[in-house]
Amino acid sequence: MIAYHVVTTGRCFATAVGGQALPLEAGQVVMFTNGQPHVMSSGPNMPADPPMPDVLEVAASGKKPFCINLGSGAASVKLVCGYLACDARPYNPLIENLPPVITAGDPRSGEGLIAQFVRFAVAEAADKHAGSESVLTKLSELMFIDVVRRYLEKLPAEQAGWLAGLRDPLVGKALSLLHAKPAHDWTLEELANEAGVSRSVLAERFTQFVGMPPIQYLAKWRMQIAAELLTGSTINVANIAARIGYESETAFSRAFKKMIGVAPSAWRRTMLDDRAAAPR
Repeated sequence: MIAYHVVTTGRCFATAVGGQALPLEAGQVVMFTNGQPHVMSSGPNMPADPPMPDVLEVAASGKKPFCINLGSGAASVKLVCGYLACDARPYNPLIENLPPVITAGDPRSGEGLIAQFVRFAVAEAADKHAGSESVLTKLSELMFIDVVRRYLEKLPAEQAGWLAGLRDPLVGKALSLLHAKPAHDWTLEELANEAGVSRSVLAERFTQFVGMPPIQYLAKWRMQIAAELLTGSTINVANIAARIGYESETAFSRAFKKMIGVAPSAWRRTMLDDRAAAPR
């Protein structure tokens, strides 16, 4: 669960439990990328009040968006808050490589992308047009992409990791090829030819950034795609195997169980049962 808060008016502080208080101003956004408990407060290191029962009831009812007013008198700060949910299992390199807290935005500029996203979101929530929930979801996703891009641009040149690999011309090219054609029977030699380098150079540089060789990364990425198809569609296991490049259902099931620990059908049942039992 990725929670975010955009400051539209005033100033405040964002603090992950056990972390440092981060000052925020209008035009800035803070994202907590792994669902950790956090506090938004008017001053640094302030304790959180327990949630009001009516707020919890509204949140659980599914009536979104909704407004929360705390305190009395004129508002000193206004926030637009939301969340994005994504599957971290079995393999999500983006989530694994993001820091626990990201801040972005320039309080000196009111016309940045973040400000535009918020302006659209506030107007959409107020007007309540047909399809507003879908529009708000897409706006959240676009803002998330923009924040990640900003974070990526600020990474130091010597930074390693999957995210840094995206901006490296050689590693980024190889990742794009693997993501574009995950079912293709890639070999290191073919991938190196497509990237325009030798096998040894590609293997060394890819491993330096991503932490594993290209073909091993492909195997893990295929399992992430398979997991999404298992829980997000009714496609049978044999067809999923074919979609991600396995010649037989047996070979796919064997590889899935080796990496994930359970058979594909068992994964599907468990994940669907968990989602059905989750509070709405």
